Amino acid sequence: MKRFVVVSAALFVAFALSAAPITLHVDASSVASNVYHAHLTMQATPGPMTLYYPKWIPGEHGPTGPINGLTGLQIKANGTAVPWLRDPVDMFAFQVDVPAGATSLDIDLDYLAPAPGANFTAGASTSPRLAILSWNTVLLYPKTAAHSDSLEVEATLRIPAGWQYATALETLGRSGDEITFESASLTRVIDSPVQLGTILRKIDIPSHSSLKHTLNLLSESTEATQTPDDFAAQYGRLVDEASAVFGANHYRHYDWLLTLSDGVAHFGLEHHESSDDRTEEPALREETSRKWVSTLLAHEFVHSWNGKYRRPAGLATGNYDKPMTGELLWVYEGLTEYLGDLLPVRSGILSADDYRENLAETAANMTQHVGRTWRPLLDTAVAAQLLYEAPGASTNWRRSVDYYPEGELLWLDADMTIRSLTNGKKSLDDFCRAFYGGASGHPDLKPYTFDDIVAALKAVAPHDWRAFLNERLTSMSPTPPMGGIEQAGWHLVYTAKSNTALQYYEGRNKGADLSASVGFSVRDNGTINDVVPGSVAARAGLTPGGRIVAVNGRAYSTARLRDVIKASASASTPMTIIVQSGEFFTTVPVDYHGGERYPHLERVTGKADWMEALTKPLMPPPTPPKKK
Repeated sequence: MKRFVVVSAALFVAFALSAAPITLHVDASSVASNVYHAHLTMQATPGPMTLYYPKWIPGEHGPTGPINGLTGLQIKANGTAVPWLRDPVDMFAFQVDVPAGATSLDIDLDYLAPAPGANFTAGASTSPRLAILSWNTVLLYPKTAAHSDSLEVEATLRIPAGWQYATALETLGRSGDEITFESASLTRVIDSPVQLGTILRKIDIPSHSSLKHTLNLLSESTEATQTPDDFAAQYGRLVDEASAVFGANHYRHYDWLLTLSDGVAHFGLEHHESSDDRTEEPALREETSRKWVSTLLAHEFVHSWNGKYRRPAGLATGNYDKPMTGELLWVYEGLTEYLGDLLPVRSGILSADDYRENLAETAANMTQHVGRTWRPLLDTAVAAQLLYEAPGASTNWRRSVDYYPEGELLWLDADMTIRSLTNGKKSLDDFCRAFYGGASGHPDLKPYTFDDIVAALKAVAPHDWRAFLNERLTSMSPTPPMGGIEQAGWHLVYTAKSNTALQYYEGRNKGADLSASVGFSVRDNGTINDVVPGSVAARAGLTPGGRIVAVNGRAYSTARLRDVIKASASASTPMTIIVQSGEFFTTVPVDYHGGERYPHLERVTGKADWMEALTKPLMPPPTPPKKK
């Protein structure tokens, strides 16, 4: 649906006069000291003018622009300082009075790269050997355009001597350490972060697509960027499988910007022609972690279609000062989570068993989020900007951004429903090709509404999709949507055997998730992350934030706790846990006798295995090389 904005005559004149490109020069030569210097020149007319620091950052789903890092702001016109005044209500807006005779403003500002702690572009992004530049952190823009597409930016970047760089922006030229990029809209510039560092390996990804795909590996160590011989080919198959699902590629070229470092915040942030992906330094060096990293890279790649090309109308606001609404994040993120976990399996990076183990862990985790009995899935999307910043403690009762994992279960349910309605002739792949297809080779944006989703599903398989979706979005049942797993011919069970996906997540989080057994998760240092309300642990009085110092009279270790839980199946007395909360110590008897308990999917006898059809590749396997 096309969005129209009524523009006053005065605003239109101001917009027309500001149409000349904004020049932006960023000096990152001191980034090892955690500071960027930026200089902007933008056209202006005499009189009041408002400048904005980007506030609502696409993909972050909230007013997360890291304005606390903005320092050293100075504005001049014709070489003379122009006073500025921060808006008393909107902290991201700055008011200036452009003097008579001035035709432009010169703006200098610094950005202090943050220390660890926050997420996304507000998170740690630098170390002495690398950095990730998010352009939204180092610029202001004028309140003169109805859409950020209408503002043109000519950007240059100075990088530290000897460093390399990678970005989806095309390079016009380079002189020494000074790089000049293509003139692009403010939208595209902010949508194109830059990797900088001393060690940057670029891997060309072979695929059937005519478009170029590159995996850029940035790290502080050369060893972290080394990959097996078949690594590029695996991601070539991922490109092919994604292209087959969607039927078109809405970018000129695509760059994964994968940063492997323990000194930066870890997350994935989508962009139309690239993604800013960050994980631990050794993530590619060990086989298990290397294969699971594929779900991060696939998730952000899928966002090029679902989130960038097709975007909920409430998130397609046109400017970075306009509030976004997230009521359709169960599509934006939930469907992406579903495909991001599925495509690595179709590509051969993960196995079908890996997929089922991951799905079982997701279903079990959502079962433990008992806050679903008061907060429906829809509200986790509407309240996304609050939940991203919520503390981890009591997540099982508060709920978190559950439109990711529960959204995955919802879309699996929709996929299996389509297969059931059409006797296997159609699937969610048909919905994706129809809804996300179109012309290849250039970025575009097509906003959508809930009605558009309903209509597109109905076109694939006639059904009351409005009722189907609303029931799952507003349900406050203690049970998450398990229909997809059950229709696929499987069901959730618990056994003493470890879940392989959970083992990986426990290793990353440096702790143990015992939620399915005794009812809590804990870090390796003994700190209790969360407790499942109503569980044995909760009834015993364990609470998030306390630190376990001893188990059954011996000093705490994760291995010892696991041993005690394993032995509980044959123990006749409760286990004894000593917990420290501040300066107080409490001895807590936990009367649990269920032994180890982990989630898995088990086949249902007599039902067709739709899961096998789901994980089957859409593209034929690569032709093996001929023997010489």
